[in-house]
Amino acid sequence: MANLGYARVSTKDQDLAFQLEALEAADCIKIFAGKQSGKSDDNAVKLQELVDYAREGDTIYLTKLDRMGRSLSQILTTIQELQTKGINVVTLDGQVDTASNNPMQKAMTQLLGVFAELEHSIIVDRLQSGRERTGKLGGRPSKLDYQQQKQLISDFMSGKSKSSLATRYGVSRSTVLNIVGK
Repeated sequence: MANLGYARVSTKDQDLAFQLEALEAADCIKIFAGKQSGKSDDNAVKLQELVDYAREGDTIYLTKLDRMGRSLSQILTTIQELQTKGINVVTLDGQVDTASNNPMQKAMTQLLGVFAELEHSIIVDRLQSGRERTGKLGGRPSKLDYQQQKQLISDFMSGKSKSSLATRYGVSRSTVLNIVGK
């Protein structure tokens, strides 16, 4: 059972010294650290090195929870992965301690999960609102315009087969099925 540390700053101009000192004071035998934004691939690599290095019974220390990732959902996914492996996560500011059986600590971790779901819902809602505003709802553009689709439906109603319609309009049979709704 080892104490491991993880430190990260977002820009090259920021200093890791405070985090490193705090993690050393927490008796971390090995500290994974980097100067990169939470968005960069380097951050994911350093964090994955830590996750791969840690063993069951180890405890990972961070100065604050936000050092582990860019979004709450990303952080919680990592915490869950670590807990599955039997690894505890402790923040030195007291926000999270997965090693504790304290009901308040368990509730805090669960609340963080609720907030992660809320964050995800807000992001999805913003994306959908933007798509609706711009008219770009996603997906491929239709191969047939409105008039062609109307004509295809009319041809289908007059008894033409789906296969012959697919050939005539230069689309797949499944496209014909989607348009005629059967």
